Amino acid sequence: MLGRPNNRPDPRAAIASAARTLEAEQAALTALSDALADGLSEPFAQAVDMLARLSGRVIVAGVGKSGHIGSKIAATLASTGTPAYFVHPAEANHGDLGMITGEDVILALSWSGETPELKGMVAYARRFSIPLIAVTSRAGSALAREATVKLVLPPVAEACPHGLAPTTSALLQLVIGDALAVALLEARGFTADHFRTFHPGGQLGAKLTHVGDIMHTGERVPLVPSGTGMREAILEISRKGFGCVGIVDNAGLLVGIVTDGDLRRHMESDILSMSVDQVMTPAPKTIAPDTLAATALQIINSSSITNLMVVEDGKPAGIIHLHDLLRIGAA
Repeated sequence: MLGRPNNRPDPRAAIASAARTLEAEQAALTALSDALADGLSEPFAQAVDMLARLSGRVIVAGVGKSGHIGSKIAATLASTGTPAYFVHPAEANHGDLGMITGEDVILALSWSGETPELKGMVAYARRFSIPLIAVTSRAGSALAREATVKLVLPPVAEACPHGLAPTTSALLQLVIGDALAVALLEARGFTADHFRTFHPGGQLGAKLTHVGDIMHTGERVPLVPSGTGMREAILEISRKGFGCVGIVDNAGLLVGIVTDGDLRRHMESDILSMSVDQVMTPAPKTIAPDTLAATALQIINSSSITNLMVVEDGKPAGIIHLHDLLRIGAA
């Protein structure tokens, strides 16, 4: 077992090593891009078509680093609308093959294409006519020969100086998996609303929440009609606690807003003798109830404001405050 180095690592050597790794992996990505524009294009399109028409699930399999990458690919597919899960080939050989049905497609990853643990799964696929997509770097490998569709990745040098640790090869497997997931996402018409269904928790789920789900409505919305005196408007601002009040015309349309900033700008005037029409900011920034919380946050941040009036057909439906977005974790 290796111990710690006798001397502290040379920072210049570490940076040089990182640069070499990045160069190797960038070169590999270029090689993959070139392959996709050439011989890899047709089988890739076949794989996307096969998975898009799938009535079952994508069974992703791999061993070692290919297994770790396969697990991530399965998670990405599942979260973007393509039902998928990872089955470890070793466990499959001890009963988990029963998890695979005739409606599924197997996506098997093996850089060499000769991973012995995959033999049982490959035989099972052949026996029950289950489509098999192989991701490998060797077109003549055992896995590729048995595959319905073979995605042959370009042979590239590992970033590891010994050429042993799966580094560049793992990256290409990850990238081709992402490419499949995104192509399927687009083919299925997968939207942000669908994404929210699969990501209800955390900051991502919060950002995919609609404004209408968290806005304040009814009597909580600070509103006064056009022509109202500023004395009454200031009382409304104080009562509702949002630091602003919306101004509506006779038809109920939002025509302006009076904010704390507007009050400060008129401090030297006899503001209490004025009407809201003289003080308000006309045509204020608004947002629709079906807008995503992430968009509301972007508008609030870019406009240096703390509130947004929510309108439907020009009429106030609610109000949303920066604190509402913070409360659900969108920021």
